[in-house]
Amino acid sequence: MELLHDAGLDVGAIAAAAEIDKALLDRPEGRVATEKVSAVWRAAVVQSGDPAICMVGARSPKPGNFNVVGFAMLSSHTLYSALQSFSRHMRLVSDAAQIELEDADDFVRVKFHLFGGRSPIPRQRVEFDLLVILTFCRWVSSKQVTPIRARFIRPTCEYADRLAEAFDCPVLFDSLYDGFVFHRKDLETALPASNPIIARVHDNVVQQRLAIFDRAGLSVRVRDELARRLVEGEPRRSAIAAALHLSDRTLRRRLQEEGVSFEKLLDATRSDFAQYYLAQPNLSLAEIAYLLGFGDQSAFFRASRRWFGISPGQLRARLIATTHSDEAG
Repeated sequence: MELLHDAGLDVGAIAAAAEIDKALLDRPEGRVATEKVSAVWRAAVVQSGDPAICMVGARSPKPGNFNVVGFAMLSSHTLYSALQSFSRHMRLVSDAAQIELEDADDFVRVKFHLFGGRSPIPRQRVEFDLLVILTFCRWVSSKQVTPIRARFIRPTCEYADRLAEAFDCPVLFDSLYDGFVFHRKDLETALPASNPIIARVHDNVVQQRLAIFDRAGLSVRVRDELARRLVEGEPRRSAIAAALHLSDRTLRRRLQEEGVSFEKLLDATRSDFAQYYLAQPNLSLAEIAYLLGFGDQSAFFRASRRWFGISPGQLRARLIATTHSDEAG
């Protein structure tokens, strides 16, 4: 919101349009539901009349923008280890995003996953987040780290040339994922602020924050694990418990204390991912069923009718129509 204010936009009007309590924005640890963050970007596009509003302020990040995780990244040995730290501790920054590093010979793919909940994600939100991440990488490394390419799931747009200029690399649209491809050597250079002693201090602080965060919401951690494992098939509760270093019985009891069940969290995670995947026209319904961990496509169809009252194909048409309408506005 601060960046939008600096761009001369009426932040109060944008917050009202997104149905966000401004008092929440004044709290450092305050979190806004992912659907409302998307609503902020839609309102910002409408108010500014600029579909490339994603570039506002994205190139001046600070460690504080990433919470204590930013300082841990700053003192990491290499940019690769900094991104690994960011990936492991992302839930301290956002509960709607994940970063995945995938090694491929002399290259590293950095995949960015953003979950929109029950509303389509404006492309400006994804573009802004990726530009902030890249700019922060350049800031901590004190050099113009240049990806081989930036990748976006969405089709090209009217400001594609401006995006390529901002990222300083070729931009590939209609891609299989949002993110970057880097030369490995560019990520393995030692960072100028690398300091193993300070890194341990920052890591201790991060672990303390994670302990507090995790005690406050086991269900968030369960959903993180479910999101990572869906593509392997329907996750078993015992496997999730083991990944979280809990017994199956303890996991079940603690979730009951939070007023949820493993089955409901699995269902909600699949529902959220279904909407995200269905908004991507390059994924077939069979592929989406697989990504959601369903044994067959018919199970996905039954779940869609239970979640949304319509078939996956009908929901896809509605989501894509809504996205196009938002972008046209």
